[in-house]
Order: sequence, then C-alpha cells, then structure tokens
Amino acid sequence: MAGIYLHIPFCRQKCHYCNFYSLASLKHKDGFLKAIIKEINFQKTYLGNETINTIYFGGGTPSLLSLSELNKLFDELYRFFIIDPDVEITLEANPDDLTEPKLKELAQSPVNRLSIGIQSFHDEDLHYLNRVHSAEQAHQCIRQAQDKGFQNLTIDLIYGIPTLTDDRWIENMEKFAAYDLPHLSAYALTVEPHTALEVLIRKKKMKAVDDEQTIRQFNSLLEFAARHGYNHYEISNFCRELHYSIHNTHYWQGKKYLGLGPSAHSYDQISRQWNVSSVQKYIASIEAGHVPAEREILTAGQQYNEYVMLSLRTMWGADINRIRELSGEKGVLHFKEAVNAYIQKGLMEIRGDQYILTTAGKALADGIAADLFK
Repeated sequence: MAGIYLHIPFCRQKCHYCNFYSLASLKHKDGFLKAIIKEINFQKTYLGNETINTIYFGGGTPSLLSLSELNKLFDELYRFFIIDPDVEITLEANPDDLTEPKLKELAQSPVNRLSIGIQSFHDEDLHYLNRVHSAEQAHQCIRQAQDKGFQNLTIDLIYGIPTLTDDRWIENMEKFAAYDLPHLSAYALTVEPHTALEVLIRKKKMKAVDDEQTIRQFNSLLEFAARHGYNHYEISNFCRELHYSIHNTHYWQGKKYLGLGPSAHSYDQISRQWNVSSVQKYIASIEAGHVPAEREILTAGQQYNEYVMLSLRTMWGADINRIRELSGEKGVLHFKEAVNAYIQKGLMEIRGDQYILTTAGKALADGIAADLFK
C-alpha cells in the first residue's frame, strides 16, 4: 500500500506562523491545475504497482478548489493508479471555505475525510495567528460538516499561542470533545525562521512564545486525551480506536508515497525527491515535459536516522528488528547503548522488541531522537 499527496499552494492570506510553500493569490491556479494533471501522467510509474490506499490534498488551502476542479484531478488519479476501494481521501480545509454550499459539493465528491484548520475557538488567538476565519465560523463549519454526513473529521488546534491562557486551552479541548470527533491534531506553535511571525516577534510587535507555557499546555493535552479515551498515537496526533490518519501513518512507518505539485516530496524507500518551491517554475518545467525535482539516494545511515526519528514519535515506537535490517548488528549495538540513559531516566521503556517513549519522554522526542542518530 502507498499514498499520494497533492500540494495545492493557494491561500486567501498567509498565516503569520506558516512556513509551507503557498501563495496568497489565485493568479496561477488555472496553469497549476493543467500542470499537476500532466504531472500525474509523468509520475504514473513512480510507485510501481502499489495499490493506493490514501490520497491527501494539502496546502495551501485545497478547499479553494471547486468540485469540477477536484473531479478533474480524481479522474486522472483513477486513470493512472490502482486505487483501493476503501481509499482514505483527505482534504484540508479552512472554516471560512466550508460554507453549506461548499460542503454539499464536497459530499458529492470522492472526498471522505476532512481536516479542518480550526487552530483555536477564540478570536484573539486567531487574530494573533492571522487566520481568516472567526471562532463562530469554526463552530459552524464543524456542525454543518456533520450535518452533511462527514463523520470522518479531524481538526487542528495550536497550543503555546501567547494569547492563549491555560484555561482557554482547556476550553478549546473541551469544545473539541463536545463534537465527539474521531481525530485531533494538536501542534505547539513554532516560530520558524523567515516567517512573518518570526519577524514580528523580533521587532517586538508581537508577544514571543513562552516555552514553559507550551510545556504546561502539552501536558494538559495528554491528560485530556487520556481522560476522554483518545489514543496518543503520534506526538501531535490523537484518535479514537482505529481512526488513525492512514496517510500520515504511512510517513511515520516509512511506506512509499508520491508527492505532486510545487514543493511536494516523494519517497520510494530508496530515495527522496522534492519538487521546486515555485509555482511559476513548476508550471514552466511541466509544460517543457519534465518534473522539476531534485533527488537524493538515501544512505544506510540516513535511513536509520529517519526511521529512529519518525518511529519514536509514535505509540508503536522503534522496532529493534527494523533497526537490524537497516544497520545490522553494529546499528543495534549503537542504538541500545544510546537509549540506555533514557531508559534509566524513565523517558523510554521496552515492550518486547519495541522501544517506546514514556509520557515524560514525549515532550523531549526530537532531542532524544537526535541523540540516537548515527
């Protein structure tokens, strides 16, 4: 089984914290759609004969596409790839796009899972993040999506926002729980270099992120998830039983995926490639007959590092047998020696062949993984 990701790089406006490639303009949308349809054809052999069990529209804001535009993309995907009858098809969407007519359209499409960028149910936080929608629109779109028959819903929430008090963070989680949704993605606000947020904080025009606040809110998130019966299956992801994101789980488990569109990444378990992060260059290159991608063959060390980094983020942890496959007995010895200190500190535990971060270790996942690298 493999996955396909389509990057739709258009937004109504850029959020202050965003460092993904996107444009706050629809100027090149028509040219982009013609190009990505051609790229689907160009890349039809990338995944071999793998059956596709997950298709993911990310961005940007894929909900800006019309039903007819989405259907053109589906026509090409089904034409060139073997699609599982039970394929998970996720569309990222912003609340302001999910009007009743839009949801009616989407309900007529093959899309069967919506990922809604709520971020917060409080207007002050949304203003800090430079989101387009309001708190009222956040509530309205969830109710309307459920009314239109979308039960496989996930929302994004962000904690660590300087305007978000601990009490309001708990309110956000309680409002999520009230909708009885099967999945939640919750991210710490990260100030990435060269984003609008980084510039505004550096110029002291906006409040800086407080690490202690972020840790407190992460811990209350873990307590909330456990209390409400959500599996913490990846550092930033929580779900009811068997409602994992199939697409994102492919990434964490090292399965093959094809990325389409500007800046999209692909992985075939041997190499990684990524498209140019420019819609104009992307269109020009596709029109000239080739995919504008750079490619890197992964060394055994890189494959080991990626596996350790991604697997430790999940509830399944790192499998010592997989480490042996990637790096042999030397790799196993290196890993066991490196993790010993974290086991002694109660930050990691062993369950059979699996090495899994404890609740305390999850807050330090990235640092622990980096310390285990070869």
